[in-house]
Amino acid sequence: MKVVLVPGVLALLPEYAGLDDPVAELRAACLAAVRWLGADPVVLADPQGERVARALLDAAGGFETVAAQPPQPPVLVVGNGSAKRSERAPGHLDERSHPFDDALGAALRAGRPEVDAALAAELWASVAGIVRMADLGGPAGLGEATVDYDDDPFGVQYWVMRWEWER
Repeated sequence: MKVVLVPGVLALLPEYAGLDDPVAELRAACLAAVRWLGADPVVLADPQGERVARALLDAAGGFETVAAQPPQPPVLVVGNGSAKRSERAPGHLDERSHPFDDALGAALRAGRPEVDAALAAELWASVAGIVRMADLGGPAGLGEATVDYDDDPFGVQYWVMRWEWER
């Protein structure tokens, strides 16, 4: 089974990919991960994340579908960390954002996403998809992630991660 996590940032929508793309490195990492994922994934996201997921899937195009035994659809998870990591962040600086993102990032890397949903809401973190992905790996979790992107442009924590395992 393949799982990919991308952020639900509206800057990934095609209308923002002009000559001066504000998130060119993030966009490239997202598109590479979505292409790796393959066609027709199950999307776990909030409404904004669904919009970003559809745009990334459309932009990635040209998938090569490989039948798996037993067939399990790939999963595209859309979510990101806090939006309060600096004074210029959308939610301005909240000192709790860095420890929150460090803990969430470590949990994601370990393939065992655990989220304090109440604190996530206070820090403007988009975690609906991440919360739903917690059940994907079962008791053993998803296994260690491959991290393609880990940065906080604009004071918002974004990750692009991939997991793959046999069930």
